[in-house]
Amino acid sequence: MHRLDATREHAIGLFRIVIGFLFACHGVKTIFGVLGAHGPAAVGTWPGWWAALIQLVGGTLVCLGIGTRSAALIGSGSMAFAYFTVHVANGALPIQNGGEAAALFSWTLLILVFTGPGRFALGRVLAGLLTATRTAPSAVGS
Repeated sequence: MHRLDATREHAIGLFRIVIGFLFACHGVKTIFGVLGAHGPAAVGTWPGWWAALIQLVGGTLVCLGIGTRSAALIGSGSMAFAYFTVHVANGALPIQNGGEAAALFSWTLLILVFTGPGRFALGRVLAGLLTATRTAPSAVGS
C-alpha cells in the first residue's frame, strides 16, 4: 500500500468540495447575472436557465456532500448534453468550440459518481443522525 493511499478519502473530499463550489458558481453566474455575466438568464428559458439551476443546486449538493453520486450524475449528464448540443457545432475539440468548462465538469462530476463523496461529507453526518434517531428508544408507552 502506497503511503498516499491513506489520504485518498481526504483528497476525494477536497476534490468534491472544490468541483461542487465551482459548479455552483457557474449556476449562480447564469441565474443571477453576476460574477462577470452579461445579465441573468430569463427564468424558465430552455436550456440555459434550467442548466444553471442544475448547476446551482447540484453544485451545492456536491460541495456539501449530500446525495453526491446522484447530484454528480445529473450534473455530469447536463454538461455532456450542453457539450454535444451547444458546443460541438462550433468545432470538434473543446478548445475550439468553447466547451472546456462543459467537458471538464462532465468528466469530473462523472468521477465523483464512481468514487463517492470522500471525507467531509454532510450526507454521512445526516445519515448517522437519522440512524441514531431511528434506533433510539422511544419514550412513548414508558
